[in-house]
Amino acid sequence: MKKTLYLLLGLIVVLAAVLIFNTLTLKSRQLEPEPLPEIEIPGQVYQNLSRAVQFRTVSFSEESVPDSAAFNGFHAFLSQTFPLLHQNLQLERINEYSLLYTWEGAQPDKKPIILMSHQDVVPVDQPTIDKWEAGPFEGKITDSHIIGRGTMDDKSTLMAVMESVEMLLQEGFAPSQTIYLAFGHDEEVGGKNGAAQIAAYLKNKGIRAAMTLDEGGFLAEKMVPGIEPPVAMVNLAEKGFASFRLVVETNGGHSSRPPRENTIGMLAQAIVDLENNQLPYKLVKPVDYQLEYMGAELPFFKRMAFANPWLFKSPILKALNSHTTTAPTIIGGGVKNNVIPTTAEATINFRILPGESIETVRQHIEATISDKIRVETVGFLTNPSPVSGIESDAYGILEQTIRSVFPNSIVVPGLVGGGTDARYFYDISEDVYRFYPIRIGPDSMKRFHGIDEKISKENYREIILFTYHLIRKFQ
Repeated sequence: MKKTLYLLLGLIVVLAAVLIFNTLTLKSRQLEPEPLPEIEIPGQVYQNLSRAVQFRTVSFSEESVPDSAAFNGFHAFLSQTFPLLHQNLQLERINEYSLLYTWEGAQPDKKPIILMSHQDVVPVDQPTIDKWEAGPFEGKITDSHIIGRGTMDDKSTLMAVMESVEMLLQEGFAPSQTIYLAFGHDEEVGGKNGAAQIAAYLKNKGIRAAMTLDEGGFLAEKMVPGIEPPVAMVNLAEKGFASFRLVVETNGGHSSRPPRENTIGMLAQAIVDLENNQLPYKLVKPVDYQLEYMGAELPFFKRMAFANPWLFKSPILKALNSHTTTAPTIIGGGVKNNVIPTTAEATINFRILPGESIETVRQHIEATISDKIRVETVGFLTNPSPVSGIESDAYGILEQTIRSVFPNSIVVPGLVGGGTDARYFYDISEDVYRFYPIRIGPDSMKRFHGIDEKISKENYREIILFTYHLIRKFQ
């Protein structure tokens, strides 16, 4: 008995030693900030963003035709607002509405960089308009904010890139490597006619970039328990996107004599089965980077969990949403309250974790629900993106720029659950990253695609400073 107790005590001591050792050796990966020169940001930038918001470049669906008046008006506005940029950069229109600017570098042997944003915005739900502080396409400027659809997603970053280039040209700056500005027009509905075509065009030209930078990362404020400074999420990859329609077909019948397998009941059971049997949480790249970078900044006991994922990974992975998610989004069926319908269907959306695929999700669905239910894909589909690395010079420059512009921030590589146009650029770019320093907190997160979208003047100024210094640091 004593030997057993001694053995148990010894195991506990060894376990404690391993946990403490791993915790103490998990060191901060944050770079030292570098001093940056003071940059004057003209007050006109707020009016320019306000004007950009007023063009209703809305993407309604994959099948809808872009509003030519809105997009062409926006293009004319850009030309008028940034004259030096349009004099010095070559502009090509891809698939009519997408814009590709080329800023030729002095050293053609250096690999170019690609800075992305998108022109389109999501629609505004009409019943919510009276809940906005100002009209969603009015572009109202208050003492502290610019209000309107696109101020967060994504005209603020597009305009910030343009403002930065215009400022640099005013200073006589000339890049050593070529810089592409790629602005798709249909990101909100999948990007297949915009960014995908830009990427294909550059690929046909034989372009191989050192880095592509797009939206999809942000400055998270008070969103990570235990970390007070803002967390700069630099997302190295994105989940895949797939929707599956579940279709139940029966003979129907009268509601007074319901069959054992009711059409809507079968569909409801399938939905419940999928929600109760979701795909597992997994520690994959780049989630392991998140644990390493974020864990080092946490208080001791929380850091212990991140430093020892082999023991504590389950709650951490749940907190990071590190699995393929399952979300029923559309349901339909039935024509009358006393008629059992012959058909009912539901659409289930999945955001697919790296390492899984559209096909493995289909296999999971078919293994989980009744084989009497037809399963078919619907709408836009894309597998998870590849995962970019963090050892490249490009990542180092990006990381150093963030730490220098935002010296109190914590830079963390990660995985984004939503989709971006960046997915199309892996074939032409050594690394693809998602980050612009839009500040997001618990309250502002719901403004994305939501009510009362707005950005603070100070934050918009920060985005311009970031893009300005990033371009300079690459030279």
